[in-house]
Amino acid sequence: MGSHLSEKLLSMGARVHGLLRRHAVPHYPNINHLKKKVKVYEGNMVDMPSILNPLKESGATVVFHLAAQSYVPLSFQAPYDTYKTNILGTANFLEALRHCDEVEKAHFAGSSEEYGLVYENELPVKETNPLRPLSPYAVSKVAGDYMCYTHFKCYGLPVVRTRAFNHTGPRRGLHFVTSVIARQVARGIKFGERKLVIGNPEPKRDFSDVRDIVRGYMLAVEKGKAGEVYNLGSGRSISIGELAKLVIRIGGLEGKMKVEVDKSRYRPADVMVLQCDYSKAKKELGWEPRIPLEKTMKDLLDYFLENEQFLKIEEY
Repeated sequence: MGSHLSEKLLSMGARVHGLLRRHAVPHYPNINHLKKKVKVYEGNMVDMPSILNPLKESGATVVFHLAAQSYVPLSFQAPYDTYKTNILGTANFLEALRHCDEVEKAHFAGSSEEYGLVYENELPVKETNPLRPLSPYAVSKVAGDYMCYTHFKCYGLPVVRTRAFNHTGPRRGLHFVTSVIARQVARGIKFGERKLVIGNPEPKRDFSDVRDIVRGYMLAVEKGKAGEVYNLGSGRSISIGELAKLVIRIGGLEGKMKVEVDKSRYRPADVMVLQCDYSKAKKELGWEPRIPLEKTMKDLLDYFLENEQFLKIEEY
């Protein structure tokens, strides 16, 4: 997400500064092509000076808060670390903003996971839907979401929130489900593998293209109202099992590659269905999705085919 957002900002002539985890800078191939264009700081969200100093030094007028431990399965294994990074990190972010008068607008990247348990009669999900989080990650995002709202109300911080539903595209992290699927299909094309292994095939998700979501983030800070929250999604849902079959078809392996279910990959608790109502974003921001899922997944598949080094890494 950060690399796509940086590209969009640079294309508009913005000076872009970014914060990456300390000691992790050399290990981010997604930003190799941006190193000479973006000022990168090393830091840690749980360390206040790591956030405040770059904000002060950059003189930023618009700030996007994307930093998080965002992998839901890992949050079940490491709930404390997820809370520490996501909740304390957001608290530090907001406290730093209180000391940066130059900031005119800030954005908090929330998540559709905040909605959690959603009933059929609540679909598609509006921003007013109750939040019933079903993972430590989701809880941490709810906390950050509410902290941003509270700091707007109490301190007048110009923070706008978005709740993006699942999004993907080229350069997506290897451990996320769309990459897990696309990478196995790419291995099928390159190396002749004929088995695609997934976890629970039943949950339905609303997938958008990362480039559409970036455009939504940009419109949120440009046209969105501080204190408000906006859903960003496609308005359609597809099961993980059907998504796997779709990518197999895109890769030309229909009838040749078989989908297998590995129950050890199931989550302790899972959100069974998410479908976005983006009517508020359409009305107030002028945003709606443009890129169809088929193109998004083809672009992701092509990314792995063009970057064979990612196909040789052991399966997540």
